[in-house]
Amino acid sequence: MKCPQCGQWNKASFPVCQKCGTPLDHHTAPAEPSWRGKLKDDQRGKEYIRVNEQGEAETTPDPRDILAREMSELKVRKAQGRERQRQLRQEGAQRGAAPTARTVRVNDGSERFWDPTDEEQMTHIHPTLDPVAGDTYQANRDFAFEHVDDTGRVYNPMWNNSEYTGTMSLPPLQQTKQINLKLPSRKRGLRRLLHVLVTLLIILLVALTGYFGYHYFTDRQATRREESSAIITPSLKDELAAHTVMIPGEDGTQIYIRELHTSYIVTGGFATIEIADHLWYDDKEDMLGDTMTVTLTPFVKTASGQQKPLDLITYDIDIPLSPITLESPDSLRTDVATTMYTMRFTVRPGSKVTINGEDVSDTVSSESGSLSYNATVQPIGDNVFDVVVRSQYCRENLMRVVLYRAPQEIPLDLAADTYSSTSSKVMKVSATTLPGTRVEVLTPHSDLDITNIDTTGAFSFYAIFDHIGYNTISLTSSVPGKETSTINYQVYYLPPASEYTPKAWKLNAEGYAELLSNLQVRIERTQIYVVMGVVQYEVSSKPQMVVINTSEDGLGQPVLVENYTNKTWEVGKYYRIYADAYSSYNNMPWLAGRYSYTN
Repeated sequence: MKCPQCGQWNKASFPVCQKCGTPLDHHTAPAEPSWRGKLKDDQRGKEYIRVNEQGEAETTPDPRDILAREMSELKVRKAQGRERQRQLRQEGAQRGAAPTARTVRVNDGSERFWDPTDEEQMTHIHPTLDPVAGDTYQANRDFAFEHVDDTGRVYNPMWNNSEYTGTMSLPPLQQTKQINLKLPSRKRGLRRLLHVLVTLLIILLVALTGYFGYHYFTDRQATRREESSAIITPSLKDELAAHTVMIPGEDGTQIYIRELHTSYIVTGGFATIEIADHLWYDDKEDMLGDTMTVTLTPFVKTASGQQKPLDLITYDIDIPLSPITLESPDSLRTDVATTMYTMRFTVRPGSKVTINGEDVSDTVSSESGSLSYNATVQPIGDNVFDVVVRSQYCRENLMRVVLYRAPQEIPLDLAADTYSSTSSKVMKVSATTLPGTRVEVLTPHSDLDITNIDTTGAFSFYAIFDHIGYNTISLTSSVPGKETSTINYQVYYLPPASEYTPKAWKLNAEGYAELLSNLQVRIERTQIYVVMGVVQYEVSSKPQMVVINTSEDGLGQPVLVENYTNKTWEVGKYYRIYADAYSSYNNMPWLAGRYSYTN
C-alpha cells in the first residue's frame, strides 16, 4: 500500500506508514494492484527444439499441451450441444412433435403403416383375434382410436411400445364391414431364404478372409524372421579361408561380438564382419576333426548404453590338413637293404615336424620346405616311422612310412654311405657281415675283396650297371647251419647329359615307324630318342606321365613320356626331351625322359 503523504510502499497489514507515520486508509485501497490487470499469463505451452544432423532446427509443441487444450474444447462443445438439444426439444414440443422422452421413428415408406381400419394388417399383427368375436376386435379398435391425438397422429402400443409412427388418417369405423383372413405371402418366405443365403455367404467370406489372413501374416512373420537372421557366406581373408557374417540392424547402431571382443557399426542395414577360419583353432593343440562348429554371441548397444542380446549365430568351418609330400621312398611301404635309409619330405616352410616323437623342425628348409631324415632300419621286418606335421592355419597331419628289412640270422649290411644314384657306370660298394662267412655277389661286378672277412667281416667290390635307370645290386652271406641272408639294393644310374644326349635318335616319321616295329629290341638296348613337341595332356601326376605328338604338324606320332627329370612339365607347352625306350602304353611307345629343355 502506498503512503499518500510520502509515497512509501508499505505492507497491506501496516496501520501506519513505516517511514513518516501517517495513518493508512485501508478502505480506499484497491482489492488488487492496478498493475496486475496489465499483465497476462503466458498462454504458450512447452515447446521442443530438435536439431537434425544438418544443423536445421525444428520447433514442435508438447503433445500433452495439445491434448489438454483439445479436452478443454471438448468440454465446451459438449455443454453447447446439451444446450442446443434442449432448445430443439422445446421447439419440437411447440410444433406438436413427439415427446422428448421417447424416440421418433421416421417411416421411409418401404414399410406399411399399421392401420386399425385395415383388417389384413390387424390379422397379421394379432392372428389370434377372431373377427367374429366383435367385442374383442372392437376393444382393440377402440384402444387404437383412444390414442389418436388432435393432429391425427396415432400411437401403436402393439407395434412398437417406445416409438411413434408418422401421420396417418383413420377412416370411419362403419366403413369396415368384413375382415379377410390371409396367409403370409410367398414373397416373405423367399425373403427369409435370401436372408439365410446372404448370412451364409457372409460367414463364408469371413472364414476365407481369416484363413488367408492367417497365412499371410504367418508368411510375413517367417519372411521377417528370415530378414532378421544373419547372412553367412564363405570368403577369403588375406588369401586364407574365411566367412563373412552380415547381421541386420538399424544404421548407426553398434553390434558387439563377445567372442571377438569387438563392436561393429551397422551401415546399409548390416554390420559386416569378416572372420578368418583359423581364428577358431589356432590355439588348439589337440587333434582336430575335418570340420568345426563355431558360435557367435552378438549384442546390440542401445542408446542408453545397455547391451541387448540377439540370436546366436552358428555355422561350420572346414579345417585343412597340413600339407606333406613324400619324395623318397616312392611309396609308403618299401623294401630296404641298408641299415641307414634317407627319407625325404616336402612340407610348408615353418611347419612343426616330429618323426617318431623326435622334433626335426629345425631341419626344414625355410625356402622350399624340404626335409631329409636318416632312418635306422633294423633287420626285423617292418620299421614304422610316424611323421606328424602341423603347419600354420592347418590341423595336424599324420603320415606313416614303413621300411621293410627282412629278418636275418646272419647280419649283412651295406655301408651307410652307399650311393642310391650315380652318373658313373661303375660304383664301389662296401659291406660287412659275420666274420668267417661266405659272401657272394649275384649281379654284374668286379674286384671282389674279401681279405678281411675272416677277421672283421668287411668286404668290398665294384658294381657294374648295364643299363640306364634303376639297377639292382644283389649279394648274399651264408654259413652252415644258418639261414642265408640276402640284400637287394637299387641304384639309379644316369650318364651325364654330355654322354647321354649325343646317343639320341630322332623321332621323325621313319624313326617313329622303326621304333614301333622293333620296340622290344630298343627297350632291351635302352635306345635313346629326342622327343620334340607340345604336351597334349597328362596321364598321371605322380609319377608324371604326358603324351606328346612328335610329327611335324603336331597331330600324329604320339608317345608317352615318363618324367625322371627335376622339372615339372606343363600341358600346352613345347619341350625337347631326351628319353630312352622303356615300354608300351595303349599302342604308343613308352619312353623314360631323363633330360628336358624348353627350346
